[in-house]
Amino acid sequence: MRAAIEETYSKSMSKLAKMASNGSPQGTFAPMWDVFRVSSDKLALCHLELMRKMNDLIRDINKYGDEQVKIHRKTKEEMVGTVEAVQALQVQSGHLQKSKEGYHAKCLELDRLRKEGAPQKEVEKAELKSKKAAESFAVCIEKYNRVGGEFEQKMSESTQKFQEIEETHLRQMKQLIKGYSHSIEDTHVQVGQVHEEFKQNVENIGIDNLIQKFAEQKSTGKERPALVGFEEYMTALVPEGGKKSRAKAFRIPGLGKRDKEPDSTDSAVTEAP
Repeated sequence: MRAAIEETYSKSMSKLAKMASNGSPQGTFAPMWDVFRVSSDKLALCHLELMRKMNDLIRDINKYGDEQVKIHRKTKEEMVGTVEAVQALQVQSGHLQKSKEGYHAKCLELDRLRKEGAPQKEVEKAELKSKKAAESFAVCIEKYNRVGGEFEQKMSESTQKFQEIEETHLRQMKQLIKGYSHSIEDTHVQVGQVHEEFKQNVENIGIDNLIQKFAEQKSTGKERPALVGFEEYMTALVPEGGKKSRAKAFRIPGLGKRDKEPDSTDSAVTEAP
């Protein structure tokens, strides 16, 4: 039951993590969605691991249950002597009670005849019956005591065996419960660590950080455009040799090939008197 609950919870957290990964991945809140997704994935793994431990525990319990069936069957076979001793004591107890009642009845009959002054022959006959009843009662007592001794010995051996079996059973069950407890405890510790990590990540990511990350992702560069200076228009000058010089083209300083390699015509204009 607990394993099924943990499996359902793990699937729910995985679904939640998937939803978080689909939430506005291009916006300023995207890093927070990542934090939420990672935390949900970790929680899902924690509960998935607990589910696996619960399934392992269930297998151990089922295996132990099968072993207990074998132990009980074997113990039942070993306790046949004890069962027979119990039955023998019950039978002998019935015989003893019946013999006791018969003996007492014969004694009462003898007392009655003596009090009534019955003929001596009848009294002697009653005395003989009373004596035989007493002997029979004594034999029953002896048998009962012997059977009772055997019963006590068998019961002592059986109860000792039962106690050993129960002690072993309780130790094993306690060990299984400890395993369950440790699994729950480990999962709670892991979940607590995930929650603490999630809380710290949320606290560490401020609004300025979110905006800065978004700006860095969407920026077009960090360099500012260079300033452009005004250059006056220069009239065409006629260099020596009758050749017309070309006017210097308007351009942005620092750009173009001509800033690196002076034009031959410009050089001629510069050298003209």
